[in-house]
Amino acid sequence: MTAGDGRMMAEATPERSLRVLQRVVFPDGDLDVVPLYVETHMDRGAAELAAEMATEQLTGRRAPGAGSVPVGNAAVGEAQSIIRFGADVPAYPGEDAGPRRSAVISEGRRVSFATYFNAFPASYWRRWTSVDSVTLRIRVAGESTIVLYRSMAKGFSHPVETITVQSDGPETVERTLPLAPFIDGGWYWFDIVAGPRGTTLIEAEWLALTKPAPAGRVSIGITTFNRPEYMLDGLRTLGDAAEVHDVLDKVYVVDQGTNRVRNEPGFADAAKKLGDLLQIIEQGNIGGSGGFARSMDETVRAGQSDYVLLMDDDVKLDPEGILRAATFADLARRPTIVGGHMFSMHDRSLLHAFAEAIAPYKWWWGIAPNTRGRHDFARRNLRNTPWLHRRADSDYNGWWMCLIPTQIIREIGLALPVFIKWDDAEYGVRARAHGYPTVSLPGVASWQVPWDDKDDARDWQAYYHLRNRLVTALLHSPEPHGGKLLSESLERQLQSLLSMQYSTAALRLLAIEDVLTGPDHLHREIGTKLKHLREYRLEFPDAQGAADIESFPAARRRAPEAVKDSTTPTNKVNLLTKAASGTARQFRPVREGARKRPQVALPFQDASWWVLVKLDSALVSTAEGTTAAWYRRDPKLFRSLGLRSVIGHRKLRRQWARLAAEYRAAAADFNSPERWRETFAASAGDSPGGQ
Repeated sequence: MTAGDGRMMAEATPERSLRVLQRVVFPDGDLDVVPLYVETHMDRGAAELAAEMATEQLTGRRAPGAGSVPVGNAAVGEAQSIIRFGADVPAYPGEDAGPRRSAVISEGRRVSFATYFNAFPASYWRRWTSVDSVTLRIRVAGESTIVLYRSMAKGFSHPVETITVQSDGPETVERTLPLAPFIDGGWYWFDIVAGPRGTTLIEAEWLALTKPAPAGRVSIGITTFNRPEYMLDGLRTLGDAAEVHDVLDKVYVVDQGTNRVRNEPGFADAAKKLGDLLQIIEQGNIGGSGGFARSMDETVRAGQSDYVLLMDDDVKLDPEGILRAATFADLARRPTIVGGHMFSMHDRSLLHAFAEAIAPYKWWWGIAPNTRGRHDFARRNLRNTPWLHRRADSDYNGWWMCLIPTQIIREIGLALPVFIKWDDAEYGVRARAHGYPTVSLPGVASWQVPWDDKDDARDWQAYYHLRNRLVTALLHSPEPHGGKLLSESLERQLQSLLSMQYSTAALRLLAIEDVLTGPDHLHREIGTKLKHLREYRLEFPDAQGAADIESFPAARRRAPEAVKDSTTPTNKVNLLTKAASGTARQFRPVREGARKRPQVALPFQDASWWVLVKLDSALVSTAEGTTAAWYRRDPKLFRSLGLRSVIGHRKLRRQWARLAAEYRAAAADFNSPERWRETFAASAGDSPGGQ
């Protein structure tokens, strides 16, 4: 079939016109992310891939040997010999698609767009928007064969149509494809096989017939704290994204640091392209929730934008995602929060999570059912990963990149005043309770420093992890007493005590005590609590870190046999046995030698509680590897904190119903713009809305 016969082409009418949903784009000079945009390694046989996918579908586990070599993309050198894009591709004569939209495919080579950024996530558009069909429009120059594919929710895929382009000059191929079969999952994509003289992909895009309407307007809200270099990089990216400026009203940078962005060398140049679109707001440090709440409030007060896109300051984004998120929200059946995925800044093709959910029975966040965390697209691309084809539904999306309709903000209020942690999760749950879904949309993403390099559950942030988890559960948990939350919390508290992490246990205990005082403490302490937490934590030896290992007494050269023999608990009985044994040790005196020097030095990844429970002291490094601390067993402190923890959890359980009613009754006030504006002004000594 040739490109010019006109079959299955969408026809615009006065009532409906074609609107771009998603453009095919290429990376901008970063070869590490090539597998997210285009697949060039097409050597594996279809039978081999089908067998792997069938094994994974049946067993739920990766097939033996699967992913042992990169299948998403060939070696960089080979990929560049197959396809060239970006600065290597001059504009085709008479065509102006932009520097990221064109590519040259070498003669006889095949490339696939079955990739994260360029495949079309049909099931998401089918489920959440009014779009009922999608039109693929491809403009190519040179003889080529184009193969259209679709996949199903089970992960299997098959060709829809093969199109032969026989002209050496530019030709447009356009096909309209139904979305009806994608209720549970599935994608569309296309492959191109270049002809004997090579092929130029001038541009490609996915479109839909929609009612004529102006595109929704967007304001961007970025919260920053002493990261001016990251912030300037982000401003340069937004400044260079001219196509985004067409829908952009404002870029609010809420600067809460002591090292102000506007004072950073290069700020003027970075801000120049944004011009009047950029507004810097300086206020005191009231956390991520305070910064994002300010962006929400400023956007709604300005009254220009349909959406506010919340972003972290330490992210790198593909600006194309802004257009995709806004378009999806424009065409959604009801006001919808549209979130972007997070990839690792270090391992650029590694996805944090495809969708995130909260388990109601224990009120804890995690990856959504039927998905997997930390998926590497360089090793297993979309075509070869069955679970990616099933639509994944989210309870919330992290605010590293999340677009929220201003209509929702007007109805349900601003962010929860919790400084950091759980504000994004709570907002998604709150919105859902009002009938507004959250969609984590494939093809919308940013890159951020990964969390594996941190362990914020042990440092001062341990307070916020538990305090905010309890507050959100009191506000939204459908389970009596929060389900398993309190028993799991007490279990984690015991693990911290057995691990000689007394500072962590003390901060968690402080979180419980604050929750018991009621909701008034949320705004009252949002700008002052952090200083107290940092100072209080330093009273405990496990928090007194040092960068120089030599500042501690030398640890024993050989690890005690008890450490060598420690194994991960494999079942509940084994876990309880280890915990009971460790608890019994707290009634024995500390070895005299352990008081004088650490018994062993342990890297962070080896310092599990079932290892530390057998020791009287240990030198333990932090997750980021910058410092270490000398953990020392203190039976008296163990018993004191342990008793207070039991009492605190019992009080929470007894008072749960009363506290839940109290927090829920106060929510409309502490989430309100009026209450937040008092906090903004108190933090900065100015009136909201000013520079």
